Amino acid sequence: MSVPSPDYAALARDIKQWARELGFAQTAISGVELGEDEAHLEHWLGEGHHGEMEYMARHGTRRSRPAELEPGTLRVVSVRMDYLAPGTRHAWDVLADGESGYVARYALGRDYHKLMRNRLQKLAERIRAAIGDFGHRAYVDSAPVLEKALARNAGLGWIGKHTVLINRDAGSYFFLGELYTDLPLPVDVPASAHCGSCSRCIDVCPTQAILGPYRLDARRCISYLTIELKGSIPEELRAPMGNRIFGCDDCQLVCPWNKFAQGAVEPDFAPRHSLDGAKLVELFAWSEEEFLRRTEGMAIRRTGYEGWLRNIAVALGNAPSSVQVIAALEERAGDPSAVVREHVAWALARHHERAHR
Repeated sequence: MSVPSPDYAALARDIKQWARELGFAQTAISGVELGEDEAHLEHWLGEGHHGEMEYMARHGTRRSRPAELEPGTLRVVSVRMDYLAPGTRHAWDVLADGESGYVARYALGRDYHKLMRNRLQKLAERIRAAIGDFGHRAYVDSAPVLEKALARNAGLGWIGKHTVLINRDAGSYFFLGELYTDLPLPVDVPASAHCGSCSRCIDVCPTQAILGPYRLDARRCISYLTIELKGSIPEELRAPMGNRIFGCDDCQLVCPWNKFAQGAVEPDFAPRHSLDGAKLVELFAWSEEEFLRRTEGMAIRRTGYEGWLRNIAVALGNAPSSVQVIAALEERAGDPSAVVREHVAWALARHHERAHR
């Protein structure tokens, strides 16, 4: 006797409800066609705008062809989770305080990768309990996936001129995750774009990394410079970095749609160690052991201790001159890392120039 096929429309509704129970703010389903996005990616890579992010080119078409990455994939279940924790110090206040270090709001609490992947795995288990075994794989920045394009096709938002996904009811402060599946679920309606003639994100970028609508040169992006780039930060980009020591949110901060941003419901996303506005001098004094201990389970760990000190040295070079700032820099003038020494020397030279104007 043949087993009846599931009611996929009913299953899709159940999946969205189960996902909400697991803490996801919204869930939607798309197909796997990404032809235009593949062409856009190839052009971006061809222009070299990915910088040292060789992994962006390493996987060929698997990034834009889900069935090549996970054979049998017919649909992608995309989820989003809000990350802006209530009570977080206001971003503009931190950016205006040259003595404090600015950390991108997404990185203030627990690293989202494992948390969301575990929730997606639980979602898959709920589906299996309902219909039996099925093909699937969960991803959260863990493989070559065009997550923003998939989320757009599912209706979770549109890709803004700054290349970040925007949801008209929730702004852009959210994480994305995907469940690739071989289930022929009904797909949702793709999102339409609502940026109009607005160019605030392009205009505000401190390093002019957004070359034009939907054109980002990662090599100039502060998020790339403070996280992905290893070694020296180009000297002409150091002053525009201001006090941003891990990532940058400026293009999101000016986006009108973020007036609709939703607060995080996940308590693990709350800021740790007062990193939503900690003093640069205090952060610069962390030993490597302290850095590793305090950043355990956080995205900040990605920059590494050397990168952490390099980034803070640049921020201290841009900070108002004071006895404390100069002393902190001089303390690390002989740091074992040549990269740190170089950026400390640049910072001290900046303060010396100011003192002799």
